[in-house]
Amino acid sequence: MAHYLVTGGAGFIGSNLVEALLLQGHTVRVLDNFSTGRRENLVAFADQIDLREGDLTDFSTVAQAVEGVDIVLHQGALASVPRSVADPLQSNAANVTATLHVLVASRDAGVKRVVYASSSSIYGDQEEELAKIETMTPGPISPYGVAKLSSESYCQVFYKVYGLETVALRYFNVFGARQDPTSMYSAVIPLFITALMRGESPTIYGDGEQTRDFTYVGNVVAGNLIAATAPPENVAGEVFNMAAGGQTSLNDLMDVLNEVMGTNITPKYTDPRSGDIKHSRADISKAQKRMGYQPTISFLEGIRHTVDWYRTQA
Repeated sequence: MAHYLVTGGAGFIGSNLVEALLLQGHTVRVLDNFSTGRRENLVAFADQIDLREGDLTDFSTVAQAVEGVDIVLHQGALASVPRSVADPLQSNAANVTATLHVLVASRDAGVKRVVYASSSSIYGDQEEELAKIETMTPGPISPYGVAKLSSESYCQVFYKVYGLETVALRYFNVFGARQDPTSMYSAVIPLFITALMRGESPTIYGDGEQTRDFTYVGNVVAGNLIAATAPPENVAGEVFNMAAGGQTSLNDLMDVLNEVMGTNITPKYTDPRSGDIKHSRADISKAQKRMGYQPTISFLEGIRHTVDWYRTQA
């Protein structure tokens, strides 16, 4: 069993990772500043984890958090395109400076591997009719996408220059239990589900024909655990798409949610948002070949699990 640090471990994806690691018998430390993470996400595991409250932009805090750690799952971020457009300085600090701190501290502490949560936003809107593949030239169209790409480059350089094993996973529209629906920057699926639960019409920015590779969090958790332990010759210094490999429009998402939830509500449409990508679908063949990654939970099954969870929270 290994000693893991999960940065942003009180967040949506981070807390799901914490739960999975504990089930596997690992020792888990969490570092979170609770700016977007929620304490209630960790309540069920409070007596099983080493919880550190602190900010990734403070290097000494990060250095203390990585002491004695084997593997870092670096989830801590401000994961929002609209927020980065509104405040690019804050996005850079929380996403780039924070990642550099994690890498330097991990190198100095002798951490074996850092698995970094990157984003499909690095691809931008280029060649939208094609599935996004890791060999594409990045073309981010938001400060958030730029920050994620910069951090990926830092990860690769730290492997090449210092020998610190790094793996960057490009997440595609992750959804599932513990995703916060209350922020103005919240992801679309929790916003839609909670609106329908209230009998209200969700808002769609644009015509609703924009597509996303919606990926259930259980698949992303599995991908992280594989990336943390895969042979270094297969993954170190590499980037991988982490997705389901599918494509669903927001209009189709509404239809599915209405069917699953037994509702019949029409969305409201408004102007498209700056920085939003029109189409996003992943080619996951590299992760399948190099890591043996395989998404086992379908979009529909994931939606059902997610709706069930939000109903338990109501």
